Amino acid sequence: RSSDLFEGKTFLLTGTLEHYSRKEMENLIQEHGGKIISGVSTALNYLVTGEKAGSKLEKARKIPSVQIITESELLAMLETEK
Repeated sequence: RSSDLFEGKTFLLTGTLEHYSRKEMENLIQEHGGKIISGVSTALNYLVTGEKAGSKLEKARKIPSVQIITESELLAMLETEK
C-alpha cells in the first residue's frame, strides 16, 4: 500500500477516463486505502467522472454528501500526497 490518503473513503468511477483504464484507476485508489463501491448512495464519498458520464452522475448530483470530481482532480489529490 502506498499511503492512507483515501483511508475510510469510498469511490465509484463513471464514464470513460482519459489517462487510465477503469481497473487501473480502481487499483490506484485501493493502493491509497480507498474502497470501490458498486453504486451511488449516501455511502459514497467520491464519484470520479470521465467522458460520457451518465445516470450515476445524475444520481450523485442529488446526494449532497457525494463529491463529484474528475480524473484530473483525483490525480491532483494524489500529487499533494507526495
